[in-house]
Amino acid sequence: MFIHEEVGLSHLVLRGNQGDPAFLSGVRSALGLGLPVTAGSSEQNDETRIYWLAPDEWLIIGEAGKAGDIEEALRQQLEGHYAVTDVSGAQTLVTLSGPNAMQVLKKSTPYDVDMRHFPAGKCVGTVFARTQIQMRRVSEDSVELIIRRSFADYLWLWLVDASQEFGLAYTS
Repeated sequence: MFIHEEVGLSHLVLRGNQGDPAFLSGVRSALGLGLPVTAGSSEQNDETRIYWLAPDEWLIIGEAGKAGDIEEALRQQLEGHYAVTDVSGAQTLVTLSGPNAMQVLKKSTPYDVDMRHFPAGKCVGTVFARTQIQMRRVSEDSVELIIRRSFADYLWLWLVDASQEFGLAYTS
């Protein structure tokens, strides 16, 4: 069982019209990656992950210290009605992985984490240990948790406690 915080990643919220071909094309040109347009979907390449949050809202997660570069690339490619907001300081990403990761999730959220309902690549907003998070299944035994920074200590301690019976290692 492993818990790892990916420190300093760039987090940006993008708002726009997914029905506008120019918007979709502009994002693809800026990020080298298309927007996920299906509820609960995500896309990723080596540098960037994009979570679908709502029909007109996405969370873009990029390399550490690159939020300004990502925002500038989007602003150069997009026109019309859209918004880009850097939320890097407001949240963090924690990865929970290992053969018992889903057991820990079952203790922590009412969301059904079975592979039939929560396959790799799916992202959802849900209640987790009495707070709100976004989570994305990375693989059968790995999940990313997007946590508001104000709840980070609380949720880290929750995860440590919930993972104790499975053996726990911290990775850096």
